[in-house]
Amino acid sequence: MRKKIVSVLILSILLILCFEILTTSKEILNSVSFSISVWKNNIFPSLFPFFIMSELLIEYGFVEFIGELLKPVMVYLFKANPNTAFIFIMSLISGCPSNAKYTKELLNQKLITEKDATKILMFSHFSNPLFILGTVSLVFLNNKEAGLLVLLCHYSVNLVIGVLFRSYLPSKKEPVQVSFQNAILKMHQKRIQNPKNFGMILTGAILNTIQTLLLILGTITIFLVLTTIIDKNMNLSTFHQGILNGMIEMTQGLKYLSALHIPLSLKSTLTAMILSFGGFSVHMQVMSILSDTKVKYAPFLFSRIIHATLSALLVYFLFEPWMMTICL
Repeated sequence: MRKKIVSVLILSILLILCFEILTTSKEILNSVSFSISVWKNNIFPSLFPFFIMSELLIEYGFVEFIGELLKPVMVYLFKANPNTAFIFIMSLISGCPSNAKYTKELLNQKLITEKDATKILMFSHFSNPLFILGTVSLVFLNNKEAGLLVLLCHYSVNLVIGVLFRSYLPSKKEPVQVSFQNAILKMHQKRIQNPKNFGMILTGAILNTIQTLLLILGTITIFLVLTTIIDKNMNLSTFHQGILNGMIEMTQGLKYLSALHIPLSLKSTLTAMILSFGGFSVHMQVMSILSDTKVKYAPFLFSRIIHATLSALLVYFLFEPWMMTICL
């Protein structure tokens, strides 16, 4: 009986959404246009080259190379599989949801386990640094110093989360002895054992990247349509609208917050919170990419709540001394 009720509820919600889309077609079209614009101008240019390069690096042994060199950091500091160093470094440079993409690639290569994947996802959620220093700092906050503080707090809290949960799903203990020669040897062995030629690797990388980017576009569009319907039916103030939209779709929420006439310190704090949580749109992108695995969502969600809380508190308490110091 309960399952039947759930089925009826799901169908009812879908019918309501269809009705809302039909009756608010102008607003919906604007949301779809905005999502395509964000994808075309920000997401595709920033993620496409990184996704291509990540697959090439994996196929040619960079995972084994960097894992060997950063083994002490990953094993002693985070108690994580050394191979997850690749996910951490690449995610730090390219931003979310690339951590899910890199995690999936390493899972497919059997370089990490699903437990390793669950753990590294907890502290590899980074917003693209160019997005923060460019769009967030100059467009949304209109202050590059505040944007830099948001970036530093957003990044540093990920390290804190990694250390806090170092004993959660720890990797098996192994001797840690860094050897550059051994790192080169592992990389070389990976390359010569790969049966694919460069053409096959590049073609596969392009196809996988386009598929992933289209999945991201579709997810962003769906969540932007959802926020449009919510905004239409809920009489919220601009402030609460920005917070709610940010929790659902990050870019839309930041856009609303940028229009608020509130102190820069509060705007920066809320920006850090939204960036660190990521919005359920990003969460859905991560879980969609990893949908055919047994990677757990709950630890990722829990760590994002901690990430949002700690980064917001850091920005709030450091804002005044940071701005005073940076302006000297």
